[in-house]
Amino acid sequence: MTSIEPNQPDTTQDHFLDGAVTVIQPARGYRAGMDAVLLAASLQGKAGEQLAEAGCGAGAALLCAAHRLAGCRFTGFERDMAALALARQGVEANSMGGRVSVRAHDVGERPGELENAFDQTFSNPPFFEPGTVRAPAEGKQAAYLAETPLKAWILFLHHITRPGGRITLIHRAGALGDLLELLGPRTGEIEVLPVRPAAGEAAGRVLIRARKGLRRGPVTLYDGLVLHESRGGPASGRASEVLRGSPLEWR
Repeated sequence: MTSIEPNQPDTTQDHFLDGAVTVIQPARGYRAGMDAVLLAASLQGKAGEQLAEAGCGAGAALLCAAHRLAGCRFTGFERDMAALALARQGVEANSMGGRVSVRAHDVGERPGELENAFDQTFSNPPFFEPGTVRAPAEGKQAAYLAETPLKAWILFLHHITRPGGRITLIHRAGALGDLLELLGPRTGEIEVLPVRPAAGEAAGRVLIRARKGLRRGPVTLYDGLVLHESRGGPASGRASEVLRGSPLEWR
């Protein structure tokens, strides 16, 4: 992922997937990176499917997913109008306007028109409840502090996903218990992929996916993805492939 200064002040054009995708995002504050790439790389889709992202921000995961799954159509939902404007610029910069759209919406609202509207949904919800951690730096609050509870995010994803459709999330590893509890009554075929910063270290993130409306059954826990062979070292082989645009195989 590389950055160059665009014409707009206080933003950068960041190049993802070996330069194939351009994301326009704030120069300061929250900036999308590996989490967005991993989330997008975890998705699978058939031609003609409709996918939606809850809380798309400036569009990093949305645009990376749309690049990978060229036969699918995408909708991004975002309540922050500044981020929404950047996501729209990103759609235009990548010439994806024919099959990617973004719209203003708060995940706390579940209108009937969106019920069962999408074949798959995905999200990278804010990681922490307000008051549980030190306040993040200016510009990062909305991305890290969940003004809307995690339960509301799960309920929104469940609401807009068709029966049998897949829901995919990335979150901090410490929230796995909450994610399983929230997903369990409503989904089945739950799979968990830990993401470790380096070999031998505890997971800092988890990718989790499930299918709406199926009986829960056993949870599949994979060995996980190691991002770096050693702390501070180069990216692992698998991580490098994902950064170049390859799908993330769960194993």
